[in-house]
Amino acid sequence: MSKKLPPLNPLKVFDAVVRTQNLTKAAQELHISQSAVSKQLNVLQSYLGVELFRRERHGISLTQAGMHYGEEIAPAFEAISKATSHIMRSGADNTLRIQTYTTFAAKWLIPRLSDFHARYKDVSVVITNSVKYVDFDRDNVDLAIQMGNGAWQGQDADFLFEDIIEPVCSPAFFKTHAPEAGYPRALLRTCLLLSHYRQNDWPTWARQCRFEDDIAETERMRFSTSVLTWQAAVEGLGIAIGQTSLLADDLKAQRLVRPFNLPVRTGASYYLVRPQLQRHTRKVMLFRDWIREQVAASAPPASDQAI
Repeated sequence: MSKKLPPLNPLKVFDAVVRTQNLTKAAQELHISQSAVSKQLNVLQSYLGVELFRRERHGISLTQAGMHYGEEIAPAFEAISKATSHIMRSGADNTLRIQTYTTFAAKWLIPRLSDFHARYKDVSVVITNSVKYVDFDRDNVDLAIQMGNGAWQGQDADFLFEDIIEPVCSPAFFKTHAPEAGYPRALLRTCLLLSHYRQNDWPTWARQCRFEDDIAETERMRFSTSVLTWQAAVEGLGIAIGQTSLLADDLKAQRLVRPFNLPVRTGASYYLVRPQLQRHTRKVMLFRDWIREQVAASAPPASDQAI
């Protein structure tokens, strides 16, 4: 059975008239003219086929039916008002919820978060991990950082940086298996360390750098995440494919080295993703400005170009 609903705009006007008991005050509340109020009341009265008010010398007065109808609809408008306030406040608290990958959080975001907290002590950051694309209707988050091409329906995406990969290993592993640093090719015949979610990285890099034959029959060791894969490389278990932007600290500290110096673009990039229709709350805009500043500060030199 379909619900019987009157035209909602006249109903809203009628509710204002009932509450204020005055056409002029109702018009002021609704930011419309008094004649527009009268017109909307006539529309509602005609639709219902019931006399809701009587015109008098100094305005109108509600009939018994009008008073009763006004009392009946008032709780519905109150409920709508409360629901609207609730949903508008849901993004206005000081907890910023961010969804991203475990690897990105551990290797790039978390090491920089102390700077954000130092600047904005009133904003509390909560990070959740997922490899799925964010769905803001499903996931209780304000922002997401994810990889792709930046074209996600119903979402705004700010480009952060490209996904660039190349082999990395520990300095000791490099020295042991390729004693002449100018000839690192022998490393590709030792042990390739693979991440479960990045299994195409080795073939992508080898194809673009023409090392496909070198890795064709090389032993593989697999791990569930890139973080574990890179830790295995630090410990000297083999050679891994690294995401250059996420390993800046490890490379700077010489926990890992880039034996080939042949970075390759995968075609994907990291983006900061926001719901397109959500209000741009203070906490969201603060984080957006901050992360873009961090990306600019950590950008590699122009001379270090990837293939």
